[in-house]
Amino acid sequence: MSDYLSLSKIQPSQLYISLEKLNSLRKKYPRPTPENIPPIPVKKLGNRIFATDGHTRAVLLCLSGYDKVRIEWETEDLDWDMYEICLQWCEQEGLLSLSDLAKRIIPHEEYEVKWYQRCRIMKEEVIEERKKRSNQA
Repeated sequence: MSDYLSLSKIQPSQLYISLEKLNSLRKKYPRPTPENIPPIPVKKLGNRIFATDGHTRAVLLCLSGYDKVRIEWETEDLDWDMYEICLQWCEQEGLLSLSDLAKRIIPHEEYEVKWYQRCRIMKEEVIEERKKRSNQA
């Protein structure tokens, strides 16, 4: 049994939604409901509950008029330092809920540049910073 949570209570960890990915989900789920969309994985860091994945599914539900989503608590050991940076980016852009993310749908080519490229650069910087710290230890 899954828990349900309001979309307004879950912070995104990405800045944009790919229109092509959204349209692909619309074809897969022509009548989306919180019950027929797979749960959104979430994690709690500090006082924030945020989505670790499933942003496009959550936005599809939001655009379909739903205010809640099924969730599952993230159990994977992910790179929480990188997620913290992504959460800071979202806060800086005023994206405090998955509902806010529904206003940030862009063409996939633009998504590749604005999101994937930004994440690749951030990942390289985080890895480089970790190398520096380990060399100083």
